[in-house]
Amino acid sequence: MTIYTNIASSLKKTAQTLPYKRAVVYPAGRDKNNHVLYSHLTFKQLDALSDRLAVGLEGIGISRGTRTILMVPPGMEFFIIVFAMFKIGAVPVVVDPGMGIDRMVQCLHQGRPKAFIGIEKAHLLRLVKPGYFKQVRHWITVGRKWFWGGHTFRQLLSNEQKSFTPVQTSQDETAAIVFTTGSTGPAKGVVYTHGNFDAQIKQIQAHFNIGPDEIDLLTFPLFALFDPALGMTAVIPDMDPTRPAKAHPEKIIEAIENQGITNMFASPALLNRVGKFGRKNDITLPSLRRVVSAGAPVSPDNIEQFAGLLSNDTQIHTPYGATEAVPVISISSDEILSETRHLSEKGFGLCIGRPIGNTQVRLIKITDTPITQIRDSLLVPEKQVGEIIVKADLVTEHYFNNREADLTAKIPDSDGRIWHRMGDL
Repeated sequence: MTIYTNIASSLKKTAQTLPYKRAVVYPAGRDKNNHVLYSHLTFKQLDALSDRLAVGLEGIGISRGTRTILMVPPGMEFFIIVFAMFKIGAVPVVVDPGMGIDRMVQCLHQGRPKAFIGIEKAHLLRLVKPGYFKQVRHWITVGRKWFWGGHTFRQLLSNEQKSFTPVQTSQDETAAIVFTTGSTGPAKGVVYTHGNFDAQIKQIQAHFNIGPDEIDLLTFPLFALFDPALGMTAVIPDMDPTRPAKAHPEKIIEAIENQGITNMFASPALLNRVGKFGRKNDITLPSLRRVVSAGAPVSPDNIEQFAGLLSNDTQIHTPYGATEAVPVISISSDEILSETRHLSEKGFGLCIGRPIGNTQVRLIKITDTPITQIRDSLLVPEKQVGEIIVKADLVTEHYFNNREADLTAKIPDSDGRIWHRMGDL
């Protein structure tokens, strides 16, 4: 039986139940006293604008299954574009710009794109590396189109048709291709299905107990896919998301206080930067209900420092995962500071917690060779070192056009499900 799901349907639902709730809030400048001026879109507006753009995209030939490079930073345009793409069933190809131009364009080329949507600066790649974009047939500029051809974001929004019925995508249908950062090996295109996204949304909402009145500070671009689907207001901070270690802590704190932020993702570098500034200046952040820090190991000292800015019942969560499977394991600050910290300080490493929801976790014997089938003989006894493998509905099952990576990182189960090898011991 085919199961249908589409991440855009969550936006439609929120637009119907909470039409006037703010969906996206972004800084639009400063007044003469240097106070931030904000603009916003409601969920009703975001749904309507992404409907109009979906009509415009289909009108120029971008349709279901069209792999489309998306190089637009988090902001109003990003949200409108990505949900318009989900509505028509197009496939965003997303790459971390922090990996450098050469590796970035190689990844984009590997994604075999047929369309390109990007800000003005992104379109300069067409001039710098023209050979990598020969397959692209549709070009869209977010901003002012210079001497290159194609369409603009504003042009595609100007159509008069106001409503659009999202395509009925199946849970196994590709929703997006998200490239790994390449920090631990060659960057690979991770294939996310609509089912993966649906499972991620449910797991995040249940584990972190996210309510209908939440306001998120969007310091991690990938979460831009989840906030509207979770019904959270997404506040765009005044920072470069690719360089969190260089963010101005006073601007992050300003956004938290101005908008009453309840949920915040912070890389360990950002957590340390804001925590150090906050402690030095005796700042408290009572609106925060939870802080999530991931992407690298988070030291107990870093957690303790930031926890000093929070209310007593607010937890800092440090989930574990990878681009291919996230979040799969988690632990919170109370347990770290009261139970596991003293072991970490004795050299036993950092505790990453327990499996989340229905995630299954196993440890297998260490090997660099492909594993064609999961077997009991592969499992290691308790208290022995082994490689972490995980299985859950949110775990992605394959890479795009990369058979070698599939053989190395994926293990078929007897029931046809896939275990992902995390590559960690």
